[in-house]
Amino acid sequence: MLSLKGKHIYLRALESHDIDFLYELENSTAIWEVSGTLVPYSRKVLQLYLDNAHRDIYEVKQLRLCICDKGHNTIGLIDVFDFNPKNLRAGIGIIVKNDEHRNKGVGEEALDLVSNYTFSTLNLHQLYANILEDNLPSIRLFEKNGFKKIGVKKDWVLTNGIFKNEVLYQKVKPLNKEN
Repeated sequence: MLSLKGKHIYLRALESHDIDFLYELENSTAIWEVSGTLVPYSRKVLQLYLDNAHRDIYEVKQLRLCICDKGHNTIGLIDVFDFNPKNLRAGIGIIVKNDEHRNKGVGEEALDLVSNYTFSTLNLHQLYANILEDNLPSIRLFEKNGFKKIGVKKDWVLTNGIFKNEVLYQKVKPLNKEN
């Protein structure tokens, strides 16, 4: 997998040495609401996942990339999921692990790199994101990157006995300026 480089970060494929980062992130109950996780993941299950992470996006319908800073520290993950090559679309999700790396352009740069990659290399027509209505930082991030709000799923996610709305965002591949 090629590494996708930006000005301040780069994206790379998951490696076996990412097990500790993945274990800590996936088992953080603070993000379970947005990830849809209900139970903790064991190291064994995550290692099996890592052992198969090299599989082709056309086979597994997912691409998960590590977001790394220029010091080669893994600071987050960005996922392309529900990859649908027939209809040329996929979902996209992002998590920057620690507050110290948030609101510093990391998510914006990662989202831009993956959007460009999926539109040019995978030739996708559109990307979509599902964001909880109260997740204002994510809404700002996706809107800044050209995603448009196209719908609201009412009472979609149940958290602590309260139903929350989930907003559907979409980004359609920009038209070729030569046309």
